[in-house]
Amino acid sequence: MNFKEGAVICVNKPYGWTSFAVVNKVRYFVCRKQGVKKLKVGHAGTLDPLATGVMILCTGRATKRIEEFQSHTKEYVATLRLGATTPSFDLEKEIDATYPTAHITRELVEAVLKQFVGAIEQVPPAFSACKVDGKRAYDLARRGHEVELKPKTLVIDEIELLDYAMPDIKIRVVCSKGTYIRALARDIGLALDSGAHLVALERTRVGDVRLADCLPLDGIEAWVDSQVITPEADQ
Repeated sequence: MNFKEGAVICVNKPYGWTSFAVVNKVRYFVCRKQGVKKLKVGHAGTLDPLATGVMILCTGRATKRIEEFQSHTKEYVATLRLGATTPSFDLEKEIDATYPTAHITRELVEAVLKQFVGAIEQVPPAFSACKVDGKRAYDLARRGHEVELKPKTLVIDEIELLDYAMPDIKIRVVCSKGTYIRALARDIGLALDSGAHLVALERTRVGDVRLADCLPLDGIEAWVDSQVITPEADQ
């Protein structure tokens, strides 16, 4: 193993951590093991702090593969709470409005979910990493600025209803790069004539990488320390 030559490290991101913080932690361990002060480490797709699951990190020259991994299909398991909305479409912000849910049935939910399969237009959340005039949308939104984002075309390959326990529903989503599951929750709520927001999210797969292939973050240090550093190949 040579982290400068490049390594791909698959991590199960824990709840409450930012993707940036995960990268920093892994970078610290690999730099210490490699015996260097600086080393490129990047991730192939942001996960919100309140989300968990598959994060692919690349080190050194393997960072050239980030775009490849970002393009892979992703799978999520999400829990939506119907009948209420938040400005962030998840639990980051407090509930700002409530709506009736008495008209919602399992059959209605399953019929509505089918409407989202295929190519769809989605407006990203204001609380997202999208850039507006060179600034991150979430920075502007958290400072109270109005953020207008343009809709993007994306593809939902599959949506499956896993559990129906009103006011919560659990769904499995297989989708393309750039899909915001929080925004999908917002749109499903609208389609049901009742607001919705995300209360739990786990990324279960990126391409062929599944949760079972990922190291827990608290196991990264031991894994890195167990690697035998090999000499760099001649350039």
